[in-house]
Amino acid sequence: MVTPIDIQVTNKVVTAIAEEMGIVLQKAAMSSNIKERRDFSCALFDSSGNMLSQAAHIPVHLGAMPMTVKALKTVIDLGPGDVVITNDPFKGGTHLPDITLMSGVFAEGASRPLFYLLTRAHHADVGGMAPGSMALTRRLVDEGVLIEPALLKKGGEQCTSLIQTILKGVRNPEERKGDLQAQLASLARGEERLKELMRKEGLKTLYERVNPLLDYGERVMKSLISSIPDGEYAFEDFLDDDGIGNSPVPLRCRLIIDGSTAVVDYTESADQVESGLNTVKSVTASATYYVFFCMIGSDYPINGGSLRPITVKTRPGSLLDAQYPAPVAAGNVETSQRIVDTLLGALAKAVPELVPAASCGTMNNIAIGGTRPDGTTFTYYETIGGGMGASKGHPGLSGVHTHMTNTLNTPIEALEQSYPFMVELYSLRNGSGGKGLYPGGDGVVRRYKFLQAATVSLLTERRRLAPYGLEGGESGKKGANLFIDAERGTVSQLPGKGIVEVKGGDAIEIRTPGGGGWGARLDTQPLK
Repeated sequence: MVTPIDIQVTNKVVTAIAEEMGIVLQKAAMSSNIKERRDFSCALFDSSGNMLSQAAHIPVHLGAMPMTVKALKTVIDLGPGDVVITNDPFKGGTHLPDITLMSGVFAEGASRPLFYLLTRAHHADVGGMAPGSMALTRRLVDEGVLIEPALLKKGGEQCTSLIQTILKGVRNPEERKGDLQAQLASLARGEERLKELMRKEGLKTLYERVNPLLDYGERVMKSLISSIPDGEYAFEDFLDDDGIGNSPVPLRCRLIIDGSTAVVDYTESADQVESGLNTVKSVTASATYYVFFCMIGSDYPINGGSLRPITVKTRPGSLLDAQYPAPVAAGNVETSQRIVDTLLGALAKAVPELVPAASCGTMNNIAIGGTRPDGTTFTYYETIGGGMGASKGHPGLSGVHTHMTNTLNTPIEALEQSYPFMVELYSLRNGSGGKGLYPGGDGVVRRYKFLQAATVSLLTERRRLAPYGLEGGESGKKGANLFIDAERGTVSQLPGKGIVEVKGGDAIEIRTPGGGGWGARLDTQPLK
């Protein structure tokens, strides 16, 4: 008989394995994006492809990695010592910079995996038209190298020809190679720890706990959904634009709560757009699951069972279920944030006391690349924090990464040590949070001064449409991107999305949005 204690202990152990895989990846990586910002995720799956645990890393990978496992299982039969690699957004991926490695864990003499291990990391460059592979494009091929599922290791031996082919298509190949080796080290540690667990607990005992663990996750999620009043709740929000035209792009959510199940229907959202603001369905699912996990609170199981009570509906060929070969780089980082805002807006109509106002609603992506005087290339990518939306009883936090990013700040010292630019200003953007009974958090100001010519790609949102407040709270302030021309001594406003060529001495200043306020201020409430 599997007891609740057995289930909880197993949950903690498999989660700890995923966390340790992440520690190994972070420590071994070469790029600041993985080492400093921790833009990666690690997870464990059973033999059927059900997620047993994902470390608390990147929310946008939450619903995507289970889809990746199921897609890869259909095209490649993993043997002992095999590792498969892919970054295909249309096979459970997210966007091209997120490269996934998957391996199997086998019993002695077995030919089929008992468990699967995954590590997904955002590489600072995978080729494409601009350094950092995060430029606004109209074609998937311009976003970088598409890696179809293939064996990176076969029977324990690395496939050097495949590695060489991948590295030919990227900038700064030595850094890319180092990050891939770090991902392999992460998988090796996960396999080591999982085999230790199998020896300690016994394979039969361990596998007897798998289904009860998944069922536990399902019960927790059903309990949460049951606490939401039955009904249908709708909300509409917008992207500023698609980066090509000037018209807002609508996202529409219809949430249906029926007992302990939830249906989240996005089928009325906009059609697929020309630019990379499209998302694949795996990203849409990830953003949806993330919102429900936030409502559960801390110390909950993150596994495939938790996802069973939630149905995500999309329309193929739409903004939230783009079809190959649509570009999708910005959808993973920007549209995913708006999916969260849209679903939270619908939930606010059902349980207003539990739902926060909109946070900054953008990852404020900046990618920088060029060639150093010694002829070596460099690429750099980061996201910038903003203001968190306030909620009942809680003002929003200031200067933090919110929702689908969950990455860390890149320390200025680490940045300036490795790249030919400096951070001239980094501060809170005072007064940018929305006013309210509980005010929204403030955004930040981050100014980059370039020591030599470089190419800069910007993917930002909430530059035209402000993050909403709730229950009488005011909206947060919109963000802004500024270009400071050293030669002319002028300051001009940049669009939210685009590529900028800078010279030595120029600067770019990013002012990120504040979060929305919650509740009307006492001094604005009418006297009774």
